[in-house]
Amino acid sequence: MIGLFILGGCQSHISDQEKSKPEVYFRLAEIHPPDHPTTQADKEFTRLVEERTNGRVVIKVYDSGQLGPEKEVLDQIQFGAIDFARVSTGTVAEILPKLNVLQLPYIYRDSDHMWRVLNSEIGDFFLESIEDKKLIGLTWYDAGARNFYNSVRAVRTRADLEGLRVRVMESQLMVDMAKALGTLVVPMPYGEVYSAMQRGVIDGAENNYPSYDTSLHYEVAKYYTVDEHVRIPELLIASQKIKERVSEEDLEIIKACAEKSQEFQREKWLIKEKESEQKLKEAGVIITQIENRSEFVEAVSSLYDRYASSYLDIIKQIQEME
Repeated sequence: MIGLFILGGCQSHISDQEKSKPEVYFRLAEIHPPDHPTTQADKEFTRLVEERTNGRVVIKVYDSGQLGPEKEVLDQIQFGAIDFARVSTGTVAEILPKLNVLQLPYIYRDSDHMWRVLNSEIGDFFLESIEDKKLIGLTWYDAGARNFYNSVRAVRTRADLEGLRVRVMESQLMVDMAKALGTLVVPMPYGEVYSAMQRGVIDGAENNYPSYDTSLHYEVAKYYTVDEHVRIPELLIASQKIKERVSEEDLEIIKACAEKSQEFQREKWLIKEKESEQKLKEAGVIITQIENRSEFVEAVSSLYDRYASSYLDIIKQIQEME
């Protein structure tokens, strides 16, 4: 039987009898649990690769942080100790600062705008740029928009944020953003946030709907403000060391299947996001929208020069993209 290949060469119909014995096994690191949208997409990617290579290439997903936290995984993947990983753009930006462009506060108008950017020549430029760090950029995944939440009051204006003690993502860019918006930043590991809010050590934090939901932070901080201050894309990456173990043909198949898995991941993310939002509303969370986005944008505008001064032309292209 002849295999049927469609959609950019990343799907096929091959019987079990036709599959060859694996020539190479790879490992893919993921910190999220098995039912998380990115983990599901990782597994769809690996399924497509195995199918399309007729079983020559097998990639096993190690979820739930089995291979370590993202920063450690990134170190190992640069040296080839781990083959593939799904990581936050924020993590990679720590070793490749130009990626800060893609996570600047309020740079995207909405989700559609971000995806037009990521799937354009601009997104391709940043994917290719990580080759300088011994990595292969395969595709982008969704991580939604991060929003502030707290236990004190509803936030609709910048003034409502002022003075709140807030934990933000462990990134200097995010710390400076929160300070520019008037909050008092309190650094701490993510795992300590629930108890810190419960004990009044901090007033709030920030994250997307699914994380706010699954972390149970809504139990101790019922005010959720949709300000969408950052959208930080996820990255599916590989070590350049895999080139020593696969043919050019199979490498192209891997890239095509990664791109195909993006559509799958985005659909799963949207479903999870809506499920979480509905659950939170039913749990009594008070969800508010900011009244004047421009005052938030203006407050953080100086960060563009501070973190991405060499890429102001690209920032302009992003902002003007229809």
